[in-house]
Amino acid sequence: MPPISAQTQRSGGALTAGRAALRLHSADLAIEVIPTRQQLSGVATLELRTLAPVQQLRIDLDTNLPVSKVALAGETLPRAAWSHVDGVLTVTPDSPVAAGASLPLRITYAGTPHVAVRAPWDDGFVWSQAPDGSHWAATTAQGYGCDLFWPCLDFPQGEPAVVTLHITVPKGLKAPSNGVLLGVDTLSDGRTTWNWRARAINPYDVALNVGPYAELSGSYRSRFGNSVPLHYWYLPGKEPQAKRLFAEFAPTLDFFETLIGPFPFGAEKLGVVETPHMGMEHQTINAYGNNYAQAPEGFDWLFQHELSHEWFGNQMTAADWDDFWLHEGFGQYMQPLYGRWREGEARYAAMMAQQRLRIFNKAPLVSGTSRTSEEVYEDGKGGPGGDIYFKGAWVLHTLRNLIGDAAFFDATRRLVYGRPDPRPGNFEPRFATTTEFERLAAQAAGRDLDWFFGIYLHEAALPELVETRDGDQLHLRWKTPNDRPFPMPVEVQVGERLETLAMTGNQGSLTVPTGTHVVLDPMARILRRSEAVERYQAQQAAK
Repeated sequence: MPPISAQTQRSGGALTAGRAALRLHSADLAIEVIPTRQQLSGVATLELRTLAPVQQLRIDLDTNLPVSKVALAGETLPRAAWSHVDGVLTVTPDSPVAAGASLPLRITYAGTPHVAVRAPWDDGFVWSQAPDGSHWAATTAQGYGCDLFWPCLDFPQGEPAVVTLHITVPKGLKAPSNGVLLGVDTLSDGRTTWNWRARAINPYDVALNVGPYAELSGSYRSRFGNSVPLHYWYLPGKEPQAKRLFAEFAPTLDFFETLIGPFPFGAEKLGVVETPHMGMEHQTINAYGNNYAQAPEGFDWLFQHELSHEWFGNQMTAADWDDFWLHEGFGQYMQPLYGRWREGEARYAAMMAQQRLRIFNKAPLVSGTSRTSEEVYEDGKGGPGGDIYFKGAWVLHTLRNLIGDAAFFDATRRLVYGRPDPRPGNFEPRFATTTEFERLAAQAAGRDLDWFFGIYLHEAALPELVETRDGDQLHLRWKTPNDRPFPMPVEVQVGERLETLAMTGNQGSLTVPTGTHVVLDPMARILRRSEAVERYQAQQAAK
């Protein structure tokens, strides 16, 4: 497995002034995948634009894919004008580049790409074989970034306005990818080139998929009046399972469109491709590798989760990886909400209870500083790790119960679309921050919520509900990290009666007749410390 440099492994984080000044307007990528040698060759034509004056152009590209030629504005540059070291292609124009310039840069490269060992939890190429012995390959790049196989700006706002892909694969194989299929060219030796175009796509979402695929297709008539093409590319041999999964596409889409808003990429497609790794939210060509596993919820959680990222990750993209929880917390929360949509509150509660066991509170969900993807995703690097999924989902669950469905979904819709009334054609993909969501939630609720987000997003430890008795008086107090204010109302079941304590000043009391059974927060509406969960987690970790 070719190693990668620290810079290639790094995605996002703090940017130098020179890198922050660059934007990628368009990328035209001609890439040939050569499975027999586990190599690729490519020619990337990038249109770069400058937001401020720059001396050099710094493009991310893994050094395992050495560059052989660079042309700027159609002129091939002398070798002295560029270098490709430690995962960065540095191009030095003859003179400084002014702000507002548009620079066409053509890069020719080839080599042996980094191999993912444990995709999608690490990144790179996955080389495999289909059951019939055919070559089967896929890419995944969320953690380490797009520079694993194409020259790019490897930070969230390096998103190009348009990407055109020309993917050449061996005879008999197909290459489903992002966006709209422009056509397939057959070369004289039987190889085929698959031409795709996608708009406003996250750099890590650009995906190569190669295999002997069969295809299911159809369309979904949206409640917003448009028609969305549906496509599933799968390995032959499991047609019944593939058809069952494909049958989930339309009802799942209806759930999202009803609850959140229009499918963001209806002008392109809802696409899914079977991959030799578990899965990833590759815009309009989500990777699926769950092997058609059956679940008691009655739907495929992986398909549903990756589809959720078309809204939470692809339409609304975190402006910095420090806001990663906006992708994964919302994506994770959509599963119990879909369970509720399908079966009601009992299924929702059961799914939330399972997620509660996977919250570990090692670090705050948000640090307030620019971070790389790995610094957030890996708790070994000091980040919140899996809490961006499960704690994020429980924060949203608690928020929804606090402010109500109307306010919660209004804030969510504005976060995703930038407006309360999305319709096909009246919104564009956008960047968002945690701070924006905090503001939107407070506006929708019509009240201050700084205390809520201060505890749940900016502290690691959970609030603890402390109960004491004094005769017939039940006293409740919120114990919080750093003694933060936390006036979270608490439902209390007293016998058959349900009361709500306002908890002004973090505390509240009520009279409980002697011998009456009391249950705190009986519907589990609040994310709070649980010693029982902590003991369970410790026991599981010791096994």
